Order: sequence, then C-alpha cells, then structure tokens
Amino acid sequence: MPPSRLPAHHRYRARLRRLQQRLSLRNRLVLSHVMVLLLALLAMAAISALIEVWLGFDDIEGDVVLQIGLLFGVAAAFPVSVALSRFLLRPLDRVRAATRRLAEGHYDDVLELPSEPGLAALVEDVNTLAAALADTQRRRARLISEVAHEMRTPITLLRGQIEGVADGIFVPDEAMFASLADDLHRLQRLAGDLSSLSRSEEAAFDLHLEPTDVATLARATADRLRPQYDDQVVTLAVDASTPVGAFCDPDRITQILVNLLGNALAASHQRGHVALSVHTEPPPGRHVIVRVTDDGIGIAPHDLERIFHRFERLEPPGRPPAAGGSGIGLTIARGIARAHGGDITAQSAGPGKGATFTLRLPQERAAGGGTPPLSR
Repeated sequence: MPPSRLPAHHRYRARLRRLQQRLSLRNRLVLSHVMVLLLALLAMAAISALIEVWLGFDDIEGDVVLQIGLLFGVAAAFPVSVALSRFLLRPLDRVRAATRRLAEGHYDDVLELPSEPGLAALVEDVNTLAAALADTQRRRARLISEVAHEMRTPITLLRGQIEGVADGIFVPDEAMFASLADDLHRLQRLAGDLSSLSRSEEAAFDLHLEPTDVATLARATADRLRPQYDDQVVTLAVDASTPVGAFCDPDRITQILVNLLGNALAASHQRGHVALSVHTEPPPGRHVIVRVTDDGIGIAPHDLERIFHRFERLEPPGRPPAAGGSGIGLTIARGIARAHGGDITAQSAGPGKGATFTLRLPQERAAGGGTPPLSR
C-alpha cells in the first residue's frame, strides 16, 4: 500500500522509526532533556498567566506567581521525563536482561538488533559474546568427554593386565612390562598436557631463561624427528646454519618445535615437503623468527585462529584425524611463546595448499650489550 494511503497513526509511527534511525542515543538524550525543559517552561508560563488573570495578582506578588508556576512546571515535566526515560532505556533494559541470562549460563539467546546504530553495535557485541561463551561451553563439555576417553583406554588395559598377572593368566615377561610402561606413558603424557594447558591459560609457566642458540635447537629437534619423517616418506629441509641467539628456556622452545614439526608431519601427504627455517628479524626488529612450512592439507581461513583453541583438532574430509593427539598442543605452544614475550601465528592459502606456522621470540640484550652469547 502506498504511504499516502496508510492510516494517519501508521504514517506517524513510520516517521518516528525513521527519525529514531537517524538519531544517535546521545542526540536522543539531548533532545529529551530539551523537550522536558521546554515543557516545564511552557507549563510554568501558562500557569503564571492564568493565576495573574484569574486571581488578579499585582506586580508585588510576582514572586509568588513565579513559585507557583515553577511548581506546576516541575509537576508537568516529571511524568514526561519518566516516560521518555523508559522509552530511551528500553533497549538497554533488554541488553541488561540478556547479560543476566548470560551470567546464568543461557548462551543461546539472540537479541534483535535495535534501529539505533550505537545500541545495535552494543547488542551485536553481546550476541558475539554469547556465541563465544556457548562455543567455550561446548568445548568444555567435549574436553571432559575426551579426557575421560583418553584415560579410560589405558586404565582399562592396565587393570586387565594387572588382574591377569594376579590371577596367573598372563606371564609377567618383558613384553608384558613393555605394554604396561606404554600405557603408563600415555597417562603420564595426558597428565603433563593438562598441566601445561593449565599453566598456559594462567600464564604461569616456570621459565628457565638462558642464552641459547635457537638454530642449534632447531637442528637438534629436526634430527630427533627425522626418522618419523623418513617412515612417512616426507622430506624435511632445515635452514638453520647461522647461529641465532636469544634468551629463552631451551626445553620449552624445543617443546614448541616438536609440536610444530609434528603437526606439519601429520598434515603432510606422502612424499610431501616440510621446511624449517631460523633467522633474525631484519633491523630494526629484535626478534628470532622460526618458520615451519608444509605443502599438506592446508587450513581454511576461518580456522587459522580456531586451531589455537584448546581441544580443537582439524579433521579434513576423507582423512582420519591424527592418532594420539589431545588437541591442546598448539594452545600450549602459543602459551609458551607468549610467556617469552613472543607469539605463534598461522598462515595458509586455503585447504589443500599447505600452511606456515611462525614463531617469534624477542631477542633480549645481555648485561654488557650486544647480541646474547650463544650456548653450544
């Protein structure tokens, strides 16, 4: 129906909505104060005029007239100000109610965006917060399930083997003890991962900083993992011949390198290629740059940050997930890097196009100045 044919009250409400969309909350508040002030002045002037006309007060009694008019002006402005405040604060009340529901654990409520741009941005942020909290809640529930699953298998095996030995069913030989040790190692690794995750989220890593050649650490880590690369027929190229010094915890940095190289191997196809490089940032930067690049399964743009969330594991279509992974390795690695004052970031051109993980570590100056001495 054309706007000219709409009823008068519908046209008025449409104009009011258009006006609300054009006015920000700040302008609405200013306009409401002006309206209340004008109404008070008009009421005061009208009452004063009526009193002078009806009661015949002369100039000597003008103060009394003014006081009575002011009283009636305030009385008239009060209900209008209450009505305007309720009208203006109604969207904020909805946001407050939504935040209270968020605090109670109701993360699925989605607020409708108001017409006012400033409030719409606030409501959109609240909806984003609710979605993030809901995702965190889902991952926490999955955490409990996955930890229980990871612990259940080795505990069941340990119990069965120990009961079998106690009942005389199994013979306690070298193979039996090797199997028991393997199950205990899985439990120990899981406990260590959970402990590291807790320290990572609390930023409470106990670092033992010392002058370290990061290039030497990279070469040693690559040599340690090279047999696994050879087994899967994946080429590992290392560019770390030049010493690169930094003050860091060598054990923790090795933990990061093991995680990055292990993930690159898991993401690589047979006869794939992985490159590890270590160099210093060009001047005036004072950082060590470690890059691990693979030509494997790649990462979708929306997953580049999600992979650093705890218990997030990418499962490409048609490819089974890596066995034994807890999904917190990258979370711990980033926590260690940030505890050093650095960071880890991921880059990828998309699925099937490989990925690059970059570790940045700050180079601190030694007490006598210059580049930190290198440990050999």
